[in-house]
Amino acid sequence: MLNLLTAYERAQAQVEGRRHNPVSIRLRIIDPDFQGMDRIARESTLWKLLRQLPEEVFVNITMLLLLTPEETAHSLASQEFDHPIPSRV
Repeated sequence: MLNLLTAYERAQAQVEGRRHNPVSIRLRIIDPDFQGMDRIARESTLWKLLRQLPEEVFVNITMLLLLTPEETAHSLASQEFDHPIPSRV
């Protein structure tokens, strides 16, 4: 799955993904190019790319964090990504 995101990843972008449990994939993309973009613009760019994934992978994406480097310090979801609470599934 992350091979597809490699095309998106640039020197300044950080792409991370992890399977939280058998039916949940969490993605975080930290990109300074998101600066000044609203969340809808950020998502529309990435969802076009993610729709190319096989359906059995795409439907398991339960968290998509699209942040600038500055936003990561203030994002509770980003902190959960760094220090995940183990899944009970």
